[in-house]
Amino acid sequence: MKKSVLLFTLIFVYLLTGSFTEQNLTVWSIEGAWELKSFYNYDGENVIDTIKKSDGYRQVKMYSKEKIMWTRYVPDDPNGRFGYGTYKVTDNALVEIIEYGDDNMMKALDTMRSFTFELIHNEDSFSQITVDSDGNRTFSENYERIDGVMGYD
Repeated sequence: MKKSVLLFTLIFVYLLTGSFTEQNLTVWSIEGAWELKSFYNYDGENVIDTIKKSDGYRQVKMYSKEKIMWTRYVPDDPNGRFGYGTYKVTDNALVEIIEYGDDNMMKALDTMRSFTFELIHNEDSFSQITVDSDGNRTFSENYERIDGVMGYD
């Protein structure tokens, strides 16, 4: 009888622990291609204005495992814009370190190469939020996924 109870207990524990360890959780990844859809202005915490991108304006970011490349097209600017570098994502932050870019970007990189944003995301969109030195939200760029990475078509 004791052996039966012990065997039953072991099987029960095995089945119980196995049901907790076999969960298939999908982890969000920024890897893939993203297109800018809008901008937000903040009052320090909350969105106070939404600005849609102008007709013809396109901005796309592409993230690989460690690299980022972004490009921007503005109809009135014949040169376009681009930048390339590395990035890091934590639970609530996105850090982009731009190594090189177009002529205007290279001039801007003389003063700052590392850009840190608050990051808010869901499966198919993210916002990179600029905060001031006091930690207040000021502005964001809002992106939507445009590829099928991780099955998010």
